[in-house]
Amino acid sequence: MTNRRTTPRTDGAARSRASRRPTPATPALPDLSRYGRLAEYNRKRHFAVTPEPPGKTGTREPGRPLEFVVQKHRAGQLHYDFRLEHRGVMLSWAIPKGPSPDPAVKRLAMETEPHPMDYNQFEGVIPEGEYGGGTVMIWDRGVWGPATPSGLGDEDEADRQIKKGDLKFVLLGEKLAGSWVLVRLRGGRQWLLIKHRDQYASAEDLTITRPLSAVSGRTMAEIGHAASASPRQLQQAAAADPVIPRAAPEVETGRRPARQRRAPSPKAGPRAAPRRRSRRPGKPATTGDTSC
Repeated sequence: MTNRRTTPRTDGAARSRASRRPTPATPALPDLSRYGRLAEYNRKRHFAVTPEPPGKTGTREPGRPLEFVVQKHRAGQLHYDFRLEHRGVMLSWAIPKGPSPDPAVKRLAMETEPHPMDYNQFEGVIPEGEYGGGTVMIWDRGVWGPATPSGLGDEDEADRQIKKGDLKFVLLGEKLAGSWVLVRLRGGRQWLLIKHRDQYASAEDLTITRPLSAVSGRTMAEIGHAASASPRQLQQAAAADPVIPRAAPEVETGRRPARQRRAPSPKAGPRAAPRRRSRRPGKPATTGDTSC
């Protein structure tokens, strides 16, 4: 009888042993539940590096109007962050081309995570490598309220309209004013910002005609320089400033400027009428005809 050496199969045993090995512990995510609606905001930022304010829910004094702010932000791409105060946070939408006061223009508004109310005062530079790295300007700010057929509503009214996906509101800012609406599209986070027709409607492109900060009067480039932005960020910030044509210089004609007429002194009284010079009688004119 021939003895056949059998080779034990080790695949199953190896798998069994591997299954009994302790798996390395997965690093626990930080507990952000205490931040509530600002958990996502805090998760994305390293506050030891970025000058942005840490997220904490604000409180509103009874009777104080709701705030809004629009921040011009040159991050990966230039956009305008449109924020409305609601229940202690700032609801936020990123608008690539900025708000338009023209009712015929519908602006895409991408919903982002809520921001803390302290963010309303942030103007500066987020360092490179950080979430949203780039220059931030407070482009406009003011107060807002949800609109109803009978006037302005409260935050409960805002809740109802947001749930419906049709938020009508009134702005009173330094650049934006009047009646507006945010309409949610089927994408969920995609909205349209549309201006209603009223006395504040206009075809003017405010991002071009009124490009300066509403709080400091600075350009994006000036904000970047003041906050020690990187060379790349400075270049991007300068490119985000619109080129405004300057008035043509006066052409030098070589002529002396016309003398301005002085207004009569009130003490001098009325001027006498100028005396007309009398003409001296001259010789009668001749016609060349000497006949009688």
